[in-house]
Parts: sequence; structure tokens; C-alpha cells
Amino acid sequence: MPRYYGWRCLHLTEESIPYNALHHAQYITRTHVMNEHKLPDFYDNLIISEQLDAIVQSLKKPIEDAIIFEHCSRLRKHEITKTINSEKEMHNLIAKSVAYQINRIILSTLASLFPHLMEVEVDFEPRKEAFWFIGGIDPPEILRKMRAGSKFTKDIVDNPVDLPVQYFGSPILQLRHRIPLKEIIPLSEFANIDCNIPKFKLDPRVLGYKLLHYHGTNIPGFWPGDPAEFGLLSYQNSAHLLHRNKAYNDEQDALTVQAIFASYSWLLSQACYQGFSTFNDITYPLVTQTVITDGQSLSFCSYQLNTTLLHSEHADVNPMCNVCWITEPKKLFDAVENEKIHGFNEDVLKTLIKFYINKPEERMGVNLKPYLGESVKHIADIPDDERRTWLEQHFKHLMSNRPRNIPLPEVADWQWIYKIHHKTRPMDKKRDPWEFGFKPSKRRLNFHSPAYIPRCLRENPKKRHIGRRAKTYYPDA
Repeated sequence: MPRYYGWRCLHLTEESIPYNALHHAQYITRTHVMNEHKLPDFYDNLIISEQLDAIVQSLKKPIEDAIIFEHCSRLRKHEITKTINSEKEMHNLIAKSVAYQINRIILSTLASLFPHLMEVEVDFEPRKEAFWFIGGIDPPEILRKMRAGSKFTKDIVDNPVDLPVQYFGSPILQLRHRIPLKEIIPLSEFANIDCNIPKFKLDPRVLGYKLLHYHGTNIPGFWPGDPAEFGLLSYQNSAHLLHRNKAYNDEQDALTVQAIFASYSWLLSQACYQGFSTFNDITYPLVTQTVITDGQSLSFCSYQLNTTLLHSEHADVNPMCNVCWITEPKKLFDAVENEKIHGFNEDVLKTLIKFYINKPEERMGVNLKPYLGESVKHIADIPDDERRTWLEQHFKHLMSNRPRNIPLPEVADWQWIYKIHHKTRPMDKKRDPWEFGFKPSKRRLNFHSPAYIPRCLRENPKKRHIGRRAKTYYPDA
């Protein structure tokens, strides 16, 4: 059962990437990064070179014209607000506009040659969120003291804890299809992969991350029930590297962290729509493709999700791991001067075309939703009108991630000093929840009084004590 005030989560965002965060990103997503800085050989067999060259020549001139227009001819004064980071905002706008134009040109040109592109759904700046638990984290010092002070927990003082993780992202655009992409490494051959997962058991706040309260939300950019429920390709913005200190020379690590979080979060939220979760491991692999760009340089990433089981002891003993292939950033063009493009790189365009022509395939003999019911897979399938409306309303409220109107009760500093640590006020009246042994932070979502129904709206108004409260339909958990 979710918590009433949400979980105190590790807060991850797409643009906030601390230094030295790669090992942490690999550990909390159980991701093995291929170190060759190239895509898998799978992409070399998608199309013959003669056909690929012909497609590149047909796309080159329209893409060049679109890039020239976005850099030289388009007015942007009305799109830029007067802020301190106007330079970063300009780079964001150009990156988005170039990605929109390239995607439009490629889809319109290739759709007649590759029919699966006719069925894709395109989302612009969608809402991408993911929530999971990661185990094996060293307990914080305050928890160690609490465990040591109790005779029931003094033997488990140093036992690791589970940390909730909440990711928030918004790609430039994403493409979805009703059929998942073909797996790159079959599970039968996965035993040949030596998973190299670094250990990072420290509190993530040592890197600069924050812990904030959020309801656990998994949103892959669309609501449940959409037929195009599998990711094909997403564009991420790398303009955040503009103000990163060049002296550390860690741009490739920052791009890898961004690719890992963006890919894992998108696939995890898709898996949740199929009935899997951070506790129910996925039964078949999912694959996605990610392009990280600032409008000029492109870095390509392919990611295969093999497991979502990361909580408790599974963070260390899970034999499966997720795999990430990522290339170094390469420039699509060198510069735009006097309305001309210099140094257009056709190899980068070829790689991008391969991402689009990677055709989804049906999973023969695989039940894509093994944990969902046959007749009721979504809230919209529930036949009872009252129950369906109640669940839909509360589901959307949780997914909005709005805080409660009554804030979480806290322990004041003077209470810590005079009541808890030194116990100098034994005669004070107990008023706060913590003084009665109740922890508001662990309050369950269904721990509240149901809504009151006015007497005139009840089924039988003459009976005062019958039908005073509205029905609730919380799942049994």
C-alpha cells in the first residue's frame, strides 16, 4: 500500500547530473555499460549499404535546409524569456527545433519504405517518470543510532536499507509502437555476458543528490490503455553540458549517466504498464533506443532491460543485469556560416537512420502481460461504474504528485533538544503524533476517514447512522 504523504525518495532529474555519478547510476539501475563506445553488431545487418547510401542522399539536402533555417532564419525573440540563463535557453530551443525537423523529415521520407513507421505515435516533450527501490544502501547514522538504542534491533545495526528512487524527465520527443523492439541479446545467451556492476552503497547525498517526498509514479509519457505502449526511440537534450566545468573532462560520463537513467526509467515505466514492477521481475527483455543531442552533436545509445528486481538483497545477488551501449558524441555538422553547412557528417545520419528502420517484432509464444487479468487489464475495463470512477479519480490524483493540503507533521528542533535527547520536560502534555508512538511518515494511503455524505444525498436519509460515509475501493495490499 502506498504512503499517505509519499516516500522520501532519491530525487533524480534529467538535467541535474553530479560529478562522479556514473558508478552510482550503474549500481541503482544494475546496468552493465559496454566500454567499446559503439553500438552492437545487430545494427550492421539491418540494411544493405547500397540502400542506406541512397536513403542518406535523399535525406541530406532536406536536413541541411532545415538546420540552416533553424540556425539562421528563424526568429526566436518571442520564445526566449529574459532570464539569466538565456544562452542555455537558446541552446535548448535550437536542440528541440533541430530534433523536431530531423524527425519530421526522416519519418515522412522513410514511412513509404518501412511500414512500421506509419504506425508510430510521436510525443513532444512527454512526461517521463519512474519509481523503484534499490537495496544494499548503507544505513544513515540516525538510523544506526535508533537501531542501537533498541534491544530488538541492536543486532541489525549495520544491515543495509532499501532506498526509494523517483526519476523525473522530459525528452524532446519520443516514438512509440504497439509492438516491442527485438531483443539484442537473447536471454539464452546472456550467460556469456560478464556483468560488471560497480558497488556504490553510500548515501547518494554525498554526490549532491537530494531526498524529497514523492508519491511513487511510473509514467512513460502516456496513460494506460494506449495501444502504442512500447518505446521505439527518444531524443534527449544535452544542453545541460554547456555550463559543465570543462576542466574535469567528464562529458562522456555525464552523457552515459543521462542515457542510463533516461533509458532505464522509460523501460521500467513501460514494464509497469505490462504488470511488472520493482518487486515483480520482468519475464522478457525490453529494448529502447536513445539519441542525446544538443542540435549539433549526437550520441547514440541502445539499452536492453533484463531485470527490474533491485530491492533488498537482489541489488547484489541478482544474476541478471541490464545492458547499455553508448557511442561518443559525434557532430552532425561542423558549423553553419553564411547560410551554408560545413562538414556534414553522413556517418552520423546513417546511424540515426538505422535507429528508425529497426523494426519491432512480435514476441511469439510470450505472454506480454502475465500478471494482469484476462478481462480487466486497466481501470477503464472495470464494469462497476462507482468503483471505476473512484479508482480513476484517486489514480490521477496520485499521478499528479501534488502534496497533501495538510503538511507532514514534524518534530521541532526544541522538541529534539528538550524532549527527546535530554528529557527535561516530563510534565508537558502529549500533543504531537510522535509522542504517542505514531510515525506520520509511514501513514498508509488508506488510513483516513472516508468522505462524509450529507443526509439529503444518502440512499435512506431517515436512518442517521447508515450510509454516513462514502465507499472506498482501495486494492487489498
